[in-house]
Parts: sequence; C-alpha cells; structure tokens
Amino acid sequence: MCQLLETIRYENGQFHNLERHTARLNQSRKMLFGKEDEIDLEKILLKKNPEPPEVSKQNDVYKCRIIYAKEIEKIEFIPYPLPVIRTLKIVTDNEIDYAYKFTDRSRLQQLYNQRGECDDILIVKNGLLTDTYFANILFYNGKNWVTPAHPLLKGTQRQYLLETNQIVLVDIRPTDLDNFQNVRLINAMIRFEDELDIKIEDIHF
Repeated sequence: MCQLLETIRYENGQFHNLERHTARLNQSRKMLFGKEDEIDLEKILLKKNPEPPEVSKQNDVYKCRIIYAKEIEKIEFIPYPLPVIRTLKIVTDNEIDYAYKFTDRSRLQQLYNQRGECDDILIVKNGLLTDTYFANILFYNGKNWVTPAHPLLKGTQRQYLLETNQIVLVDIRPTDLDNFQNVRLINAMIRFEDELDIKIEDIHF
C-alpha cells in the first residue's frame, strides 16, 4: 500500500498551519483509500510526547513528519535548519504527477539528479513553471507576489497565502522570468517571512 506524508512546522510548542494539514490528510485518505472518517491531527499531536526531549526547547524548529495511509503509521520529530538555496536549474517533465504528497519521490529525485552544480531544480510541465524539488515557488513582479496556478503539489503554506490574499495565481512560462525581480521558496517548513529568495539571474536553463 502506498504511503503519504504530512510535514508540519513545530516551533515553541506550536504546530503551524495544522488546520490545512488536517484537511489535506483527510482529503487524501478519502480520495485514495475511500476513508470517510476524519482524523483529528490536533487531538493526536497534543497527546503525543515528542522524542527526543530536546524538542521542547524554546526557539528550536522541528519538522513533525507524519507517515500515513488509511491510518497514521508513524510520527517523528526532526530538527530543521533552514536550507541554503541560491541557484535553480530548469528541468522539464510533462508526465510527472505529484498531486498527492506520497513518500515515494523517486520521479522527483530523478529530476533533482539533473541539477548539475545548482542547488535545486525548477520543474516545467506542459510549458508552465510548477515547483522546485521540495517547495512551491513565488515570483515578485515589482507590485505583487504571484505563484504558478498549476503546481505539482498544492502546499499548505501556499494555500494559507492564497486564503489571506498575499499571493495571486498566474500561469508562468520560462520565457516570462525576465518580467520578475525576485523568486521566493515556500513550503510547510519555510514561511513567507523567512525570505528564502533567489535572484532571477540565478535560474539556469
């Protein structure tokens, strides 16, 4: 049976964006396994006694990694340092499908292996920019932050920014890159305010 994954930011005793993670987990269980009952992640995680004990230290950021299928199979906490990403390599795959957050990322890994000397990849599908290997992507046009309308995975941080009207959906092609001033990566662990930015000139074909 295939396994899925939710990754939740845990910081100062708080689980971030938990409502959206819960919604995605239960939607995936329903669509893939026909499960109509709903798992209450907040109830489960608040009862969880994280290991190792250091997880409770102030100001530390941890990745709460939940592996599940029909039911939750494993919960673990992993220290999370903010990654250093300075360059992106554009790669193309018109067949890739990652609408659900599967633990099997072998197709993504194959693309990631094409990055050469770059730090990460920017995936093009059917002529449109989608995501990097591990993050949704935002572009700044001097006025607004925009994000690809057709990502590989609709991330929870991306959803939060859409619901709070901080970003706008657009179709973006590689030829549109010169219209933007900046690129920012986001995911469940990397917030908008973390400003993980990449210069347009550091995106390589």
